[in-house]
Amino acid sequence: MRDVAIIGVGMGRRWGRYEGSLIEMMAEASLDAIEDADTDQIDALFVANMGAGRINNQTALGSALIDYLNLFPAVGASIENGPASGGTAARIGYMAIASGIHDCVMVTGGEKMRVAPGPVVTDFIATMSHPQAEYIYGITFPALGAMLARIYFNKYGVTSEDLARIAIKNHTNGLKNPHAHIQQKITMEGILTSREAKINNPIIADPLHLYDMCPVTDGAASIIMCSMEKAQEISEKPLIRLAGTGQGMDTMAVHEREDPTFLKAVTHASDQAFSMAELKRENIDFAEVHNAFEILELAELESAGFFERGKAHLAVRNGETEIFGRFPVNPSGGLKARGHPVGATGVAQLCELVWQLRGEAGERQIPNNPKHAYAVNFGGFGNNVVVTILSRV
Repeated sequence: MRDVAIIGVGMGRRWGRYEGSLIEMMAEASLDAIEDADTDQIDALFVANMGAGRINNQTALGSALIDYLNLFPAVGASIENGPASGGTAARIGYMAIASGIHDCVMVTGGEKMRVAPGPVVTDFIATMSHPQAEYIYGITFPALGAMLARIYFNKYGVTSEDLARIAIKNHTNGLKNPHAHIQQKITMEGILTSREAKINNPIIADPLHLYDMCPVTDGAASIIMCSMEKAQEISEKPLIRLAGTGQGMDTMAVHEREDPTFLKAVTHASDQAFSMAELKRENIDFAEVHNAFEILELAELESAGFFERGKAHLAVRNGETEIFGRFPVNPSGGLKARGHPVGATGVAQLCELVWQLRGEAGERQIPNNPKHAYAVNFGGFGNNVVVTILSRV
């Protein structure tokens, strides 16, 4: 198998509400990646998207984006794997290059969600739940997040203030990210005052409030990967190697899991990625984790093995996960502040990893010259998870 490098990344304009079409939005991010890579010699394009057929009335996005960008004779395909679509598309792109089938691949993720009413978006996300055991009974993903939070509160002593600390940290990071949807400073006093007055921070699914979860976002992100040999020939930027990739699965129905706080798919995907990268947890300098709900930031960090079970919230209290802490988490602002256009999220995580490893993250740059980085892209409610490890060569 050939080594694979990421030579170009791009995210287009600031995420939030995009007035143009889905294809136009994805094209902007793709062109940014092409400019960053300084090559348009693309053999294949994989587009990550979950909901365009339902909320944008468009399918076959791989074909559409190749045509729009005039990337012929490149071939294209669309990848749908829920919110893990982006990480899955990058994993497929990696396999295409490592196997020798292609030399240079673009992976672009995009979602234009704000055109749909809130209940429609909530329902379309809920279609990932178990159709007979959960969906038909009206389960939503905020409800699943709330149940996980309640178990954490009772089992490990996590509090609403701990979730608020995570939100404050991610909003602080988002203020330094020009691509972030939410660029707004929040404080513990402001969160608690709003909560008590039931304004600005209402309960969405008890015990989760508005500031405990991510916004509905339009956004796109793109990466360009090629063989390491080709990267050494054409790239003048620091080389970033895709060192490890893993994918893990679990039951769709959450109630069938022995311990809902243990995200088995995260553990399995992480173990695969670390084994492939020949690295240990302590080698990782920072992480981007899939915090659609802030409680997931704790659960994923523990299930990935970075913190003991039930102890990640103590690290948050000590400031260990802040940009200048012992183990920075979500320097981009994460899904909470950067936003969560579901098909784009996994690709955006890799963009952030590349910027940080190159030393190009500006005000949010992690100190001490990071070399190894980890990203977890969470599909369903933890039933389909992709982990990627990048290393600076």
